[in-house]
Amino acid sequence: MVNEFEIKKQICEVGRRIYNRNMVAANDGNISVKLNDNEFLCTPTGVSKGFMTPEFICKVDAQGNVIQANPGFRPSSEIKMHMRVYAKRPDVGAVVHAHPTFATSFAIAGIPLTQPIMPEAVIALGCVPIAEYGTPSTMEIPDAVEKYLPYYDAVLLENHGALTWSTDLMAAYMKMESVEFYAELLYKSKMLGGPKEFDKEQIAKLYEIRRKMGLPGKHPANLCQNKNGMNCHNCGGSCGGAKEDTAAQTADADLVASITKQVMEQLGLK
Repeated sequence: MVNEFEIKKQICEVGRRIYNRNMVAANDGNISVKLNDNEFLCTPTGVSKGFMTPEFICKVDAQGNVIQANPGFRPSSEIKMHMRVYAKRPDVGAVVHAHPTFATSFAIAGIPLTQPIMPEAVIALGCVPIAEYGTPSTMEIPDAVEKYLPYYDAVLLENHGALTWSTDLMAAYMKMESVEFYAELLYKSKMLGGPKEFDKEQIAKLYEIRRKMGLPGKHPANLCQNKNGMNCHNCGGSCGGAKEDTAAQTADADLVASITKQVMEQLGLK
């Protein structure tokens, strides 16, 4: 039997964590937990996630309709995004949305977190692509996120923030921490002249470690180890068919290779 009150307290604790770690400002962000196939707890709209108490938390059904909410509280306007994750990923038990500073900066700049720079990120997190921009509180964001759900456990939301999900609330929150830490390290290493990335053989070994550990969730290691000579971690997050312009990318790559060959021949280098 699920102890809903304890889960509500845990949601409030995660809310305090994301607020105290500067992952949200003012009333930003939202959190949800799956109780069963038709009951979900979620944070309310219009309140700071750093100052919630259990009576703030709302209960909704699989369509986001209110089952229970205390007077003065109503579910987050972004609940549609959470419900889409649960609908497409039955293994997911919790979803966290926040605006962590470094990760959101990458989302605003249009740069996915796909560079393999540290073992922990490659093994536990995987690639973090960017879901195309959608207007908040509309179906545009769930629709943009949906195509990434079968392949990843975290996405950046273009010009918006980050979204993570996992088997339970603490795991989903830890993924948010990992996304932000990865983004911060990538940003700082770029300031120092650029990160040194793992090569495809090193990444393949890290993927194998993940498989042996039997970690839950979706990850490039479960999809493929090599795509057109590039590992999933350095193919721009396009593994698994998440991007729709693969043919165009291939054509561009062929064109670049042809031009490079001609230039090298003219310089007598080939």
